[in-house]
Amino acid sequence: MSARRARRLPLHRGPAAWSAILPGQPAPESLAGRLTVDFAVIGAGFAGLSAARRLRQLNPQARIAVLDAGRLAEGASGRNSGFMIDLPHDLSSKDYSGSGDDHTVIRLNRQAISFAREAMGEYGIDPAFFDPCGKVNGAVSAKAEAHNLSYTAHLEKLGEAAQMLDNKEMFRLTGSHHYRSGLFTPGTVLIQPAGYIRGFGTGLRREGVSVFENSPVVRIGRTGPDWCLHTPKGQIMAAKLILANNGHLESFGFARGRLMHVFLFASMTPDLDSDALARLGGAARWGITPSDPMGTTMRRIDTKQGGNRIITRTCALFEPGMQVSAAAVSRAAEIHRRKFLDRYPQLHDIGTEYQWAGHLCLSRNGVSVMRELEPGLFSACCQNGLGTTRGTLTGIGAAELASGHESGITRHFIAEAEPTRLPPEPLARIGANAYLKWREWVAAKE
Repeated sequence: MSARRARRLPLHRGPAAWSAILPGQPAPESLAGRLTVDFAVIGAGFAGLSAARRLRQLNPQARIAVLDAGRLAEGASGRNSGFMIDLPHDLSSKDYSGSGDDHTVIRLNRQAISFAREAMGEYGIDPAFFDPCGKVNGAVSAKAEAHNLSYTAHLEKLGEAAQMLDNKEMFRLTGSHHYRSGLFTPGTVLIQPAGYIRGFGTGLRREGVSVFENSPVVRIGRTGPDWCLHTPKGQIMAAKLILANNGHLESFGFARGRLMHVFLFASMTPDLDSDALARLGGAARWGITPSDPMGTTMRRIDTKQGGNRIITRTCALFEPGMQVSAAAVSRAAEIHRRKFLDRYPQLHDIGTEYQWAGHLCLSRNGVSVMRELEPGLFSACCQNGLGTTRGTLTGIGAAELASGHESGITRHFIAEAEPTRLPPEPLARIGANAYLKWREWVAAKE
């Protein structure tokens, strides 16, 4: 048996706030002993759970197991901003316009959103965790407003709806005078990511899928035609295996030197009391992405999603070791505080309850790794910072490949090139972080 040992296991800094603001979870079930299944999935985030659901749809009688190194919604899936975006959202561009076949991208993104919506209904997930209210690209400067106008022109060519909002409309929405204007697009769904992932896991368990938490896979290898997965306390034999562990695909030796590991940082306020809400004003729920992709993302949620809170997300750090320090989280939190006060000076007395880092996996050429890596071994990884939609799509695609089912999703991802190779270290780290700092400096007001 040729084994692949995990070089690293996930290490998270700060709490997964989206999960922390919800009621506690039941005690986890961890893998103990030996189990034989038809399909095993490593990773219980958007990709892994979507893969499990699609496997169940295509193989109603199959034995399926999902393993996660931690608790549901306390890894990357509980550390994002909760935007499930349907339109082109290229983080490497100046205005999010895509560089490929945007009609296909939009169609696939909407397929992912429909898949998620159907899961919400089937699994009885709280509808407050899946709000189809759209989002706004907020602009502070004239340059950022020009980005919005450029993106609007791009969307018009695609036949997609968009609406420009002026300063007064932005104030009525957000309670902040900070924004010069905004661009509203209606197709984005704002999710409570932890609530969604938890409910998804519960639904899968009701369908007979085994979901094991606190069960890190430390080694995989072939035993005859099957795959053998080892955890600290158990072992699974699987006819087919899906890696849905995003950047930790590299930890098992795949796509090494081709994946960019970037961390984004976020902060969340305490639950705002009635006095703070009166000073804040604005709508109860909204999501603002910056017109410049390297600006600051803001979200407001309400009691049905875990409290009346504001989330601030900005600052990026390239870390090929897939770990960031507590000091990096603290430095980012200081910047978040300034960004928050720029927008809400009337809330100067409101502090921060949660601060955290979230791991993104990107490729230089913007492709994912959704394919058969070895016989019976499939990948649903490298989401390029679009984990809610892209993760859902790659999970569906990997499940379809593993089931011998061809679709528009499988054809799209199989046709993609390999991720472009990165420069050697330390050039990659130095160059990437210098570029990120420059982009953040350019987008400072945003």
